[in-house]
Amino acid sequence: MEEENRITKLLEDIKYLLSNTKKVMTVDDLAKYTGLSKSKIYKLTQLKLIPTGNNKHIRQKFFDKDVIDAWLMGKPNLSDEYLEQEFNKKLLKSKTQNNY
Repeated sequence: MEEENRITKLLEDIKYLLSNTKKVMTVDDLAKYTGLSKSKIYKLTQLKLIPTGNNKHIRQKFFDKDVIDAWLMGKPNLSDEYLEQEFNKKLLKSKTQNNY
């Protein structure tokens, strides 16, 4: 039983390492890779605070691993408070533009 658990853990580790070799990531991949929640990733995407692919013909968001690595090392402010403030600013700006 202990040997089975050890093998299972080893296989999970290998699977995780292989998933990090992907050049292009989905939201699910990015959440696993960075530890950010999917909702935080969607907020960052909405606010254009996270670099994404720019293919306008694909609705799903994709992320370039190398660009994400550089972005993460840039120490962006990812706190919930900051994201909420930025989201509210964008919402207010959108409402103001739609009233004219």
